[in-house]
Amino acid sequence: MVSPFAQEVFILGITLDGKTFRPSDWAERLAGVMSSFRPGGSQPGSHLSYSPWCTPNAVNGVKCVVVHPDLRNAEPMAWDFCLNFARDNNLQVVDACSLPVPKRP
Repeated sequence: MVSPFAQEVFILGITLDGKTFRPSDWAERLAGVMSSFRPGGSQPGSHLSYSPWCTPNAVNGVKCVVVHPDLRNAEPMAWDFCLNFARDNNLQVVDACSLPVPKRP
């Protein structure tokens, strides 16, 4: 269960029994499907970039999708789609907050 106070939700590419989820491009596919859900709504060409509310990433070498709670506020069905994807595929889900990458001197 995801907390309603979550800063972000990380859907990890590891199943609940510890196996790597396949296909290997699952994170990019899920984020691509969600690309039209963005601040200001879908615009011409918005399908060519990821939504800031649903982005593919990696944590410790594990592919993941980071889902921002603004998606839940703007499009509850899209939020549910992401969480149902994780549940249906038995994926680990973590409430977290991503930190900015420090700038190198």
